[in-house]
Amino acid sequence: MSAVLDKAPPATRTEDQRRSWAAVFALARFEARKLLLRLPVLFMFVLHAAWICWDMRDAWTGYPALQDVDRATQTGPMLPALAVLLCANQAVLRSQRQDTDRHFGVLVLEPWRRTVAFALSVVPAVVLTALLVGAQFTWGVLAPGSVGHGSVGELLVGPLTVLLAGTAGVLLARVVRSPFAAPMLLVLAFFAITFLGAVPGDSDGSATRWLVPVIGDASSKPLPSDLLGRPAAWHALYLFALALTLALAAVLVNGGRTKTVAAALVVAVGLGTWGAVGQAGKVSDATTQARVLATVNPAKVQSCVREGSSTYCAFPEWTPRIGTWAKVTDGVQSLAGGTAAQEKLLVRQRVEARYGMDSDGSIVEPSTVPYQVTVGTRWGGPRVPEFAAAVSSVLVMGSEKAVGSLCDGRMVTIMWLALGWQSDPVTQLRAVRLDDSASGSAIVVSPTNPMSMTAEQTTVLTELFAAGPTTITPKVKAHWSELTAPKVTTAKVAQLLGVKAPTGADKCE
Repeated sequence: MSAVLDKAPPATRTEDQRRSWAAVFALARFEARKLLLRLPVLFMFVLHAAWICWDMRDAWTGYPALQDVDRATQTGPMLPALAVLLCANQAVLRSQRQDTDRHFGVLVLEPWRRTVAFALSVVPAVVLTALLVGAQFTWGVLAPGSVGHGSVGELLVGPLTVLLAGTAGVLLARVVRSPFAAPMLLVLAFFAITFLGAVPGDSDGSATRWLVPVIGDASSKPLPSDLLGRPAAWHALYLFALALTLALAAVLVNGGRTKTVAAALVVAVGLGTWGAVGQAGKVSDATTQARVLATVNPAKVQSCVREGSSTYCAFPEWTPRIGTWAKVTDGVQSLAGGTAAQEKLLVRQRVEARYGMDSDGSIVEPSTVPYQVTVGTRWGGPRVPEFAAAVSSVLVMGSEKAVGSLCDGRMVTIMWLALGWQSDPVTQLRAVRLDDSASGSAIVVSPTNPMSMTAEQTTVLTELFAAGPTTITPKVKAHWSELTAPKVTTAKVAQLLGVKAPTGADKCE
């Protein structure tokens, strides 16, 4: 008796590869789920979300500039990046800890394909980070009074930092089969970031500082987005290529010595080098010239709008705030007397941009132009009474330059105009003074040079606040010429306005 045994034809190489890659993606999904459910990763993502809520708590009253909000998204992702590095490293070393390496020889996956799966398992953590970054930026976009433009390159830094950390953990596990290697890498990375971040030179000229993922700036005031000069796109390309290089290097170390892997590694190294060279370049001459022009002659790049009797000139991104500035100006002029009540002011936005992002740009030289008032790029909080003080000082003194020599009772008139129309003038007084006090002598902050206020002037001013605008405003209008006369004493001002006169002389700090 005989039988014909039909044998199935051998599987083709294409079918084997298809099954192998299906297994790679299945393992990647399994490891991604385990990675996201690891307690350190969960905790760090929750901490990142809490960081966002804390960092953006003032966005609804802080009038954010989106070119600052995008950079603010970069620090938080470093928290999940640390956890992803450690947990991805531990995931690769799991088989060694559990002594299951010897069983992998009977599985469909080659060792290097398992490495590919571990590298891919980091991607969902990167996507989750991108969602949190997007939520933080959207929060800033929707905040009332937000201005400016964000950068895609800046927004990509956070997710790419997590991707870079995850691939570093995978590579480290394939090179050093020790669970202590990842913590040591974190320590070394901390010192490297600290050292590179402290290298002398500003962001315009220091190439080495851009080798680390997150680069902060010393600027305390927003600049127009076209003056930043940050190589955000180049830096994003550098981070992506570096992460891809680490992942491919891990595959190569683990036996994936195919022509495809080798070619991809060469391309990744080339992209990383291209990005590193691009981000290390100097700020373009066009940007440098634009910074000088915006600082020295802003009128050439600003848009001007007439509101009431005054003209407001701002950089294009800040024109939506002109109406808000006009309300403050109108409030100050509503308390003024004489021609000051209808004075045609020129409110011009001014910045110090010549030194780029590593200069705080907080001091702008006073203008010598008659009845020109400086307004900055920040708004909300203490910026409102600071601008009000700038408007009132120009109405009384005639120019910002003349305010520098002020040392008499006119300071009381200036501060009354600045704050007397507001609902809570005492709180605003604290906000505009350097020591946050409502008594004694203090320095009054303004967009240009600060002003000095004596203890006697503070006492008279608080008494004026207590009397209220209904009582004081008619007296201010009636005695305007005397209240704004040069060398008028604080005692004389108090007498004219009907409050108790101080005994001390006017002595400026």
